[in-house]
Amino acid sequence: MNPTLGQRILRWTVLALGYAFLYLPILLLIVYSFNSSRLATVWAGFSTKWYGELLRDRQILEAAWVSLRIAFWTATAATAIGTLGAMVMTRFRRFPGKTVFGALITAPLVMPEVIIGLSILLMLVSAGAALGIPSKGMVAIWIAHVTLTVSFVTVVVSSRLQDLDKSLEEAAMDLGANRLKVFFLITLPIIAPALVSGWLLAFTLSLDDVVIASFVAGPDSTTLPIKVFSSVRLGVSPKINALATLMIMVVSVAAVIGWWLMFRDEQRRQRDMQLALQENG
Repeated sequence: MNPTLGQRILRWTVLALGYAFLYLPILLLIVYSFNSSRLATVWAGFSTKWYGELLRDRQILEAAWVSLRIAFWTATAATAIGTLGAMVMTRFRRFPGKTVFGALITAPLVMPEVIIGLSILLMLVSAGAALGIPSKGMVAIWIAHVTLTVSFVTVVVSSRLQDLDKSLEEAAMDLGANRLKVFFLITLPIIAPALVSGWLLAFTLSLDDVVIASFVAGPDSTTLPIKVFSSVRLGVSPKINALATLMIMVVSVAAVIGWWLMFRDEQRRQRDMQLALQENG
């Protein structure tokens, strides 16, 4: 057998097995969400009735609304704080404690979520009363999720700021613009795709979280992942499969939008570099 052909067959076989291992369970979950039987793993015919049952479940809808609100405000706050952190890390080359600052702002990337949730809970229990913040509830979940996601936004925005051509900002400042005006008129439009990507990433991480939220969630702030987890403990039903399918669709759309924005931003960056080389040449 031709060695090249054998290598191709082996490569495609390993690739197919890898994709099957990752996505076959998700595909089965989507298929069984259209099952007419109450048993989640016994196929009894095609039906969309469980989607109707899902839309009539008030508890799930309330949990979904709580998750969407928390995810929206988490993504917004994380994008604002993460952008400021990225500006500090990339624009201020040297200042006392820069290494410590960089380590602290990126620590949640490698820190277990159990530790984050427990530390936020202990902080709110000890200092929340003095600050007027309840130890459990939507505000507590929001604080915990911002702590988790701000590091991801910082990394995304920092990578774009590092590739930004500083000559554009310097030219604007030479024409009389101050730093604040340069940021809003020059820097912000260029890094806008990275901001959107960071916002979508933070939104998705907050929407999918169950570990951290389980520490600080209250009786009136049950998020959708917690509701799903508690329902699955009693047995998987096609209604949960339908809910998981809708969540997969939402997360997939957000991921595709983020990938498209980053791809477009990369194409624009390469085009700007080519134009700059042509002008210098």
